[in-house]
Amino acid sequence: MTALRQCRMTDLLRMSLCNLDPLTENYDVQFYIEYMARWPSLFTIAENSDGQIIGYIMGKVEEDPAYLSFSDNHLPWHGHVTALTVAPQYRRLGIAKLLTEAFERACDNQNAWFVDLFVRASNDKAITMYRKMGYSVFRRVVDYYSDNPTSKSAGEDAFDMRKPMKRDKKRKHIRENGEECRINPEDIYHG
Repeated sequence: MTALRQCRMTDLLRMSLCNLDPLTENYDVQFYIEYMARWPSLFTIAENSDGQIIGYIMGKVEEDPAYLSFSDNHLPWHGHVTALTVAPQYRRLGIAKLLTEAFERACDNQNAWFVDLFVRASNDKAITMYRKMGYSVFRRVVDYYSDNPTSKSAGEDAFDMRKPMKRDKKRKHIRENGEECRINPEDIYHG
């Protein structure tokens, strides 16, 4: 049985099983602490019946600054999944879906327009999983990832995938054929 709960400081020492995957982004401890302090309801741990951490999701709610509102790339109040990972031996059991649904509920409670996340363009399994959960590609961020494990090129593109929340009744923050809409990483505000 899997249980979900809010992340605690002591969990940071127990997340190794999840972070050993090459597709999982790893951060320094201070980064995780900042997320726990600023967005505690958006940092959720999945535990198995033995209390072992088998997955987590962490993210934030944010909006680009008002001075960027003229930009085509301006983002309104939304949820952003910074990291979602499940230990390899616990994949394909629906744990990522449980974590993502908990995150989406928390974002809906904070009146977000949508939830977005970035995924490597080569990560077909993750893209398929997110599509099944109602996400679609909004845009392609060219060379977003500085490494590219699939070829000899310098970087790898990311898909900015989005799912509208209850607030976006007219679905104005999603688009068709987002894979064809290309932007550069410097066009994204990183506040």
